[in-house]
Amino acid sequence: MNAVTTHKLLPNYARLDVTFVDGDGSWLVDANGKRYLDLFAGIAVVGLGHRHPAPLAAAHAQLDRLWHVSNLYWTEPMEELSVKLSDRFGGAGAFFCNSGAEANEAALKWARKATGRGEFVALDGSFHGRTFGALSITGQPAKRAAFEPLVPGAKFGLEHVSSDTAAIVIEPVQGEGGVHPMTPEFLQQARALADEHGALLVFDEVQTGVGRSGSFFAWQELGVKPDAVTLAKGLANGLPIGALLVSDEAPTAFEPGDHASTFGGNLVTSAAACAVLDTIDDALLAHVKEISQLFVEAFGARGLGLLLAFDTDAPASEIVEAALERGLVIGSAGPNTIRLTPPLTLTHDEARQGIALLKEIL
Repeated sequence: MNAVTTHKLLPNYARLDVTFVDGDGSWLVDANGKRYLDLFAGIAVVGLGHRHPAPLAAAHAQLDRLWHVSNLYWTEPMEELSVKLSDRFGGAGAFFCNSGAEANEAALKWARKATGRGEFVALDGSFHGRTFGALSITGQPAKRAAFEPLVPGAKFGLEHVSSDTAAIVIEPVQGEGGVHPMTPEFLQQARALADEHGALLVFDEVQTGVGRSGSFFAWQELGVKPDAVTLAKGLANGLPIGALLVSDEAPTAFEPGDHASTFGGNLVTSAAACAVLDTIDDALLAHVKEISQLFVEAFGARGLGLLLAFDTDAPASEIVEAALERGLVIGSAGPNTIRLTPPLTLTHDEARQGIALLKEIL
């Protein structure tokens, strides 16, 4: 399937043998012209589907005007995006960067500066990124082992929350760790422990945020508000962006010089992100829940909104490869776990088509 025979890439990824060259909505096209129904959306990134007209037009318009000037100056798209995100959160200040890992690194530095404390509490099975700080609070030993010693001070499990804890960091739905949703009761416990010990509560919504849960933030769906939230994946519909949002009710902590990102708040990605936020309305969020229910009923899938998974007897990698051969793009989240993160705009007909094809493969 792969039209490219040579490359000079480091072997970080075990890539599947396909080269995608085009996309439209929920569909991808490879270098040989074969079409694929995309139920993965670039790992929950292309939330509005490939080449969605709103962020596409916004990015094109900004490309024709100005690309980059640095954060030594104000820019209109960055300012506009910060206001739109603050409105969605209910009052928050934003720091912009380029990825989820970077957003989580910013959150760790912010929490340490705000509290003067050195420890963090995360969860077993969690995934927060592959940079040193984010990896240090990732509760998956297999991902950590080759790179230790990591940043000290990380503990796993709410029983470790104490007066030394700077922040509790939680994914409302663990994505890479197998798609395991937190219950409202568990998040309420985390909120209570943070308040009791003077710690901050941070939700990593890199994968769950920007409408994927059926609400703009998953915390809105689950009923527990954090002090800060990190976003990335779906925020600019495929252009690289990350964000740390700090509640207006939490300490700001950061001062000029504390933290930075050269490309953070880039004009083109910010313009695209503004268009994404304008597009995610109540009708689309209701649609997410409707499409989610189709997959839940078909496969007994767990998760929230269109971040879903189910377990299989066969190795997930074999099912992913078999699906690709049949023109269906899906993902995995563990040795025997299939992960489904389609575009939020997936139609009912496309969902039924994907379900029927996946059932045949299974």
